[in-house]
Amino acid sequence: MSSSAEAYSENARLEALERDNRRLQRYGGFLVAGMAVLIALGAVLVYATRTVSPEVAAQRFVIKDAQGVVRGVWGVAEDSSLRFIFQDRAGRPRVRISLLNDGSAGISLTDSGGRPRGVLALEENAGGSLVFADAAGRTRSVLGVAPEGAANLVFADQNGATRAGLGVNSLGLPTFTMTELNRRAPQPVEEDTAQPDSAPAPSNRRR
Repeated sequence: MSSSAEAYSENARLEALERDNRRLQRYGGFLVAGMAVLIALGAVLVYATRTVSPEVAAQRFVIKDAQGVVRGVWGVAEDSSLRFIFQDRAGRPRVRISLLNDGSAGISLTDSGGRPRGVLALEENAGGSLVFADAAGRTRSVLGVAPEGAANLVFADQNGATRAGLGVNSLGLPTFTMTELNRRAPQPVEEDTAQPDSAPAPSNRRR
């Protein structure tokens, strides 16, 4: 009876040791896997830290909304000018900001029909102008400042023909002009391919 009890006790002890051994093996496997993950994360963080740059270099950035629709483009054009274009949901350019190679800068506002309705243009070492057009794309009002200091405000009728203008010349004297009915009308506001977003100068500017 004593020998049987001793044998049973020995078997129970061996089974307990085997269970503990299997449990330690599982824990050891988990520990090894966890260490591997930590080492991998550490390597990624070290690599990312060493490769992070204080600047991002690119020639073109595309802005998309949550549905993947292109809403803006910012980058260098083929002629090396810098452009920032905002588009509506239909992909139509509505706002253009341009910086040309000669230093001229401009902002153009376009309606849904593709017609420029407002243009602000500043020429390098020259004057500037602010142009407003109607729904037909015809120039109706131009505010311009000439390089020598003259400033003029010109008004046109529904046909785009200049009718009146007032301003201050380079000597500081006020000016007022009226034009004949058969005077040639100014051209509609259009984006020049050579100098986009530039505004047409007032046809009756006086210096």
